[in-house]
Amino acid sequence: MSSDTLTTAGILLVTVVTIAFGGLTLLTHLARRKPGYLDNPVRRGMWTAGHAHAGVLVLFALVALPYIDQADVSGGTRTLIRSLFVAAPVLMPLGFFLSVARPTDTRPNKLIWLTVAGGASLSAGALLLGISLL
Repeated sequence: MSSDTLTTAGILLVTVVTIAFGGLTLLTHLARRKPGYLDNPVRRGMWTAGHAHAGVLVLFALVALPYIDQADVSGGTRTLIRSLFVAAPVLMPLGFFLSVARPTDTRPNKLIWLTVAGGASLSAGALLLGISLL
């Protein structure tokens, strides 16, 4: 693996700690029956989705990294693809979490569009990588 790919993998692996902390936070909210979480189904659903997407997208990015080094593209395109794969597990969960940040929020605010940006980033990275491997 290239040094850039190893660095990216290291960054992604460090984010696993934040995902684990997020899971602990969700469990704490449930166990302590924290107001604004357990009694707010929209917030609970969005935070659960954010946590789940973070974990899955980090794993997906880690799986994709070795293929980026094998792609027949320039170094700049490899950097772009790596960045797109890293942006997805950051942007999408942020959209889920921040769109209902206040315990009284019962509808997502405009930050929900970060989830769209994360999905677009993932799609663009996967498409670029897939095409470059053909």
